[in-house]
Amino acid sequence: MQSHSLHSSALQVSTPQSYPSIEDLGPRYRMYDQAFAQDPHAVYQRMRAGGRSLVPVLLAPDVPATLVIGYDTAKQILNDDRFPADPRTWQKTLPARHPLRPMMEWRPNPLRNADDVHGRYRKALNAGLAVINLHYVRAAAERTAIPLINAFCRDGSADLISQYLAPFFISVLTTDIMGCPPELVDDVMTATAAMFDTDDTVDVEAMLGKALGALMDSKRHLPADTDVTAHLVHTATDLSHEEKQHQLVTLLTAGIEVPRNHAANTILSMLTDPRYRPNQEGFAPLITDAMVENLTTDPPMANYCITYPRARTLIDGVWLPANQPVVISMAAANNDPKLRRDTASDWDYGGGNGWHLGRGAGRHRCPKMAYQSSDLIVGEAIGQLYDAIPDMQLAIPREHLTWRSGPFHRALTALPVVFAPTSPLPVL
Repeated sequence: MQSHSLHSSALQVSTPQSYPSIEDLGPRYRMYDQAFAQDPHAVYQRMRAGGRSLVPVLLAPDVPATLVIGYDTAKQILNDDRFPADPRTWQKTLPARHPLRPMMEWRPNPLRNADDVHGRYRKALNAGLAVINLHYVRAAAERTAIPLINAFCRDGSADLISQYLAPFFISVLTTDIMGCPPELVDDVMTATAAMFDTDDTVDVEAMLGKALGALMDSKRHLPADTDVTAHLVHTATDLSHEEKQHQLVTLLTAGIEVPRNHAANTILSMLTDPRYRPNQEGFAPLITDAMVENLTTDPPMANYCITYPRARTLIDGVWLPANQPVVISMAAANNDPKLRRDTASDWDYGGGNGWHLGRGAGRHRCPKMAYQSSDLIVGEAIGQLYDAIPDMQLAIPREHLTWRSGPFHRALTALPVVFAPTSPLPVL
């Protein structure tokens, strides 16, 4: 009888009831405080100590969610129809003015919809992006960078975020790609920044509606191929005014904050990592190498690609509740210890999406023209800066830099540098 009992135990398999729920996996990690913002990778490491790919977290004091830190599980979820991106059922649990609403609530755009509706919005957005001329964008980036650099190059010091990168990306995206008139730029940017900083949602929506409505009105009498906004206004005939407006919200949120932080974080790596310093012959690694490594190991949109399972769902041995946010940690998943990256050649230098999740995956992956434009602009911003001021150094120790709080982005508040004063560049 004893032998039979041991044999039965060996054959015993787990049943659905035997798996834990995400609530059973211990205290929830806070992703909204300054401690997380300052060193998220240390927090990811503590999360991995539990041995699971799914971790209970808090996006705000009253907003529970599941964070996906395992690469294979992240890829599975991003390609699984059981995990749609539509938050409408979940957001009923949030107060009307909750600060997370601007970044998470439903909008009529590709990021917040599934199935055929998602396809309709993505088609309209891709059509708008298709009018972008990369040669024009490169020229616009150079034309924008030089006056900004000239404004501080004789000072011997600068904050690269406020004096260079922020105005650079605002100008290139809003003015040159979206065709935003100068008098509307400040309004558009104030509303966009408020979304990422989780400001009051009612105020954010009011600012966005007013600014983007005025931008669209300014395109009524311009040709459709003038810029992305004009193309949406004139050719997306199956979209309402509100739907067109929210495609612009998608462009703004992805096209300014994300590449600006990508550029800042890449510059920080180049300033502090010996691998990116010039060798004895004066040659330094390519900027694109640093850009791709940064996008992979410390992406500017660190935790996002949010989905909401329609029903209680079992995945990777854990039950997830219905209609509760499941957040992909691109930063943690890309650094999953189970992945092997033995040599530098394992990074994706080809400009495609590659294996990493820095641009998402599945149906909601970043459109090709969007990331091509972003990479071009980021590369130009960094290249123009280093051509003008190659001897930059951090003005303070890296550990004294401050990162903006919030569960989603990886963003510095400032990037102070010092350098030998230099003469202004010729203005194009």
